[in-house]
Amino acid sequence: MAAEPKLGSKIFYKIGEVSKIAKLPASVLRFWESEFSFLKPKKSRGRQRLYVQRDIETVLEIKRMLYEEGHTLAGVKRFWSRRGLHKNRKLRPRELVKRMRGDRFDQMRADGYFASRRLRFCARDKQSNEQ
Repeated sequence: MAAEPKLGSKIFYKIGEVSKIAKLPASVLRFWESEFSFLKPKKSRGRQRLYVQRDIETVLEIKRMLYEEGHTLAGVKRFWSRRGLHKNRKLRPRELVKRMRGDRFDQMRADGYFASRRLRFCARDKQSNEQ
């Protein structure tokens, strides 16, 4: 029986080696490649998948999220997209502005900006009603 490959001992790992490291069938790894756009190992001239250490770490994290934490495939996709690992998708200018405005609005709400403005308006309305 061959020794189990160790992570970090090589630059590239074939799918069988990654399968042993992650303790998952190769078919699961191929399925995850089709489901998760951020999991794309390089391919050799002979069309064999060549995983680098980062790809293997991604596989292990997906496995942990699915099997140990009980997330769904959609939940894992959502987590990774929010984490910013969908670098291959560029935002259109309008989407970028919308996202930036949304972030600024959320930050202003978290800082209590709107609550303080509301209090000032309420106080101003009270003063005008009293006069």
